[in-house]
Amino acid sequence: MGDIYRVIGAEESPYSVKVRTYFRYKGIPHRWMGRAAAGALYERHARLPLVPLVVTPDDRGIQDSTPIIEALEPEFPEPGIHPDEPVAAFVSALLEEFGDEWGNKWMFHFRWAREVDQIACARRLAASMGAGLGVEELEAAARNVVERMVNRVWFVGSNAVTAPQIEQSFQDAIGLLERHLIGRPYLFGGRPAFADFGLWGQIYNARRDPTPAAIVATAPRVNQWIDRMLMPTVEGEFESWSALAPTLVPLLADQVGALFLPWSAANAAAIGAGDEEFTVSLKGNDWTQKPQKYHARSLGALKAKYEAAKDTPGLRDVLGETGCLEVLERAM
Repeated sequence: MGDIYRVIGAEESPYSVKVRTYFRYKGIPHRWMGRAAAGALYERHARLPLVPLVVTPDDRGIQDSTPIIEALEPEFPEPGIHPDEPVAAFVSALLEEFGDEWGNKWMFHFRWAREVDQIACARRLAASMGAGLGVEELEAAARNVVERMVNRVWFVGSNAVTAPQIEQSFQDAIGLLERHLIGRPYLFGGRPAFADFGLWGQIYNARRDPTPAAIVATAPRVNQWIDRMLMPTVEGEFESWSALAPTLVPLLADQVGALFLPWSAANAAAIGAGDEEFTVSLKGNDWTQKPQKYHARSLGALKAKYEAAKDTPGLRDVLGETGCLEVLERAM
């Protein structure tokens, strides 16, 4: 297909739409395809039964949203997604990881925790998988989706104990983002950064369901940012860290330093010890879940990025102030 990339994904996959909007921002020629439509192309290139999958013009397959973006960035460096200021660049990478891993808890929990959201999403999924189904067939397919998915919320740590914590985290994060987006179109200024893509994919998908949509509706600037990120453009330059810090530091402290990184460390420790379940105190509340193996690997990648950036003047001060430093410097 010449110079066309194939992006195989699904609208209900936050990681798929994250990659698609990156392609749009970069102006990379691509074709968006569903997994069923991709057929043999998907089967030939997928190492894991997951989306997104990007097939390059020279017929290479790349999976996993962050490695996809990191593989393409050197080939398509403009417009850049990494702030020029090193402190801001690392914080952006940290928030991208936070969005992918902790933000996924928000999206997945809300999607399958209540009947109204279960039905809304299941109908969309059923319709996407069975074009041309009649009303009764569509409802039957939607019920099957719900039956399969509601028992999987444990994977993101959603249960009767943690559900209020996940929902409070989402509400708090939306409020902090709303304040941060006053006077700026994107998280790091006049153009989207790495962090925008990671956080946006999860919040965009959450907004597609009624309960989280009602929360996002209270934050008009977040709503505008979600819409803007569907077709992001350069509207200006990245801001300096000193301009960003007053409203970004509270987000880092409240969500990353107090929740995400302590959970990440406990998850990695449980995997290392071979535990089937772990409990960690987050903001004074017990959080209990089964370990997530993939996240231990992505935490290792984040620590490698910190190792490369740790001598950046001012970075350790920011990370220490926000409660992020100890986990990043702890040996795996």
